[in-house]
Amino acid sequence: MQIIIMGKSVVVFGLGQFGKSLALNLSSAGADVMVVDRDEELVASIADEVTEAKVADLENADAIKELGIGNMDVAVVAMTSNLTASILSVVISKEEGIPYVVAKCSDERMATILQKTGADKIIYPEAEMGARAARVLTSNDFLEFFNIDENLCAVEIKPRAEWVGKSLKQLNLRERYNINVVAVKSHNELHATVDPNKPLKENSDLLIILERDNLKKLKNLN
Repeated sequence: MQIIIMGKSVVVFGLGQFGKSLALNLSSAGADVMVVDRDEELVASIADEVTEAKVADLENADAIKELGIGNMDVAVVAMTSNLTASILSVVISKEEGIPYVVAKCSDERMATILQKTGADKIIYPEAEMGARAARVLTSNDFLEFFNIDENLCAVEIKPRAEWVGKSLKQLNLRERYNINVVAVKSHNELHATVDPNKPLKENSDLLIILERDNLKKLKNLN
């Protein structure tokens, strides 16, 4: 799964492991995030790290309407154990005018129901995380793997030994291998401004974007 949201407002319904992680990452990326859950302790645990944190019974339609979510850009329904709460969260999000609603599902039956009630996108985080982990674990080169869409993906790799000491301009990776370096990470800090004339260091990991069809080529670069 890949949700790229910067500078937008997002409401996350449900603070399980997935919902909480998503909310924190969206907030870190610059989104205005509202989280909602019926568990007061869960809400309190994240309140200082998001824009708004509210306690509400998501099985109660009126309680959801009272949240004031009509101005949100995106809603993420992050629950799978309570179908009633998921359905109401999707339906009321659409009724309140939220243009894009994402729903987490555990199976095809739940996905069908939530699509019929208005969800714009269905995600299966556990399955997608498993596929992502498999790609990372079966490669000595890939540090991280992220889907962007059906055609593009982002991969974090270490520079090859023969790249170290050379600049991106010298390596000409875009022309030679159809890959785009969009960021360089050094000392666990990601730098989006990439100097094409700066020599690469051994400890500078590269975040690149490429088409999925080129993944095998990337593993076999020479």
